[in-house]
Amino acid sequence: MRTPSKPGNQLLAALAAGDLAELTPDLERVELPVRRQLELRGRAIEYVYFLDSGLASIVASAGANHSIEIAIVGKEGMTGLAVLLGMDSPVHETFIQSAGRGWRITPEKLNAAMERSSSLHRSLLRYVHTFVAQMAFTSLANGRYKIEERLSRWLLMAHDRAEGDTIYLTHEFLALMLGARRASVTNALSNFQKAGVLRVARGHITIRNRGALEEAANGSYGIPEAEYHRLFAG
Repeated sequence: MRTPSKPGNQLLAALAAGDLAELTPDLERVELPVRRQLELRGRAIEYVYFLDSGLASIVASAGANHSIEIAIVGKEGMTGLAVLLGMDSPVHETFIQSAGRGWRITPEKLNAAMERSSSLHRSLLRYVHTFVAQMAFTSLANGRYKIEERLSRWLLMAHDRAEGDTIYLTHEFLALMLGARRASVTNALSNFQKAGVLRVARGHITIRNRGALEEAANGSYGIPEAEYHRLFAG
C-alpha cells in the first residue's frame, strides 16, 4: 500500500513533498497490536516504524527488576533512531503500549532514501533532536519530580498522541513505565479523579480537565513539546 496524500503520521506529513516521495514506494502499511516488540536491545533493527495511531514505549533495562520507560513515540514520530545515526541496533527496547496502525520501512531502504536526499536526512535528524529533548526531561522528571507531577506529565504526553481523551492502559503498566509503586500510582489517580481532573476505570483513563493536569505537572511538561512544534508544526 502507498501513503495517503496527507499521512496520519505528523513527521511524514511535515516532510517536503520531494522527501516524502523518496519514502513512499517503500513504506508498508502495518497493524500494531499491544505488546508488539519493535526493537530489542543489541539486535539488528528489522524495520523503522512511523505510527499513525497508538503508542510505543521505549524502555531501558538492566535486568528484570531494573527497567524504566525513557520515552514514548506516537503519531508525532518514528522508531529506529539508531538507523538515522548510522547504527544497526539499539541499546534499549521498544514495544507497542497502546494498539494502533502505521507504516514501516527497512533500514536498508531508509538509508538509500536518505542517501538520495540530504534534506530528508536532515529533517529526520531534527526529530532525533526533539526525541533527545523528551528523554532529557524524562530524566529530570524521574529524578526531581513527585509522582503526581510525573504522572501528570506522562498523561499529557499520551494525550497529545491519542485520538481522543481516553488513554488505554492499566495501573500496573503505568507504574512500570514511571518506575513507581503501583499503590503510589493508584493513589495519585484516585486523587485526580476526586478533583475531577480524570475519570479512572479498569484499563483506561479519561482526561476531563487538561488545564488542571498541566498545572499539576509543575513545569515538567511543555519544553520538548514546544521544540517539536517549532520544528515541525510552526
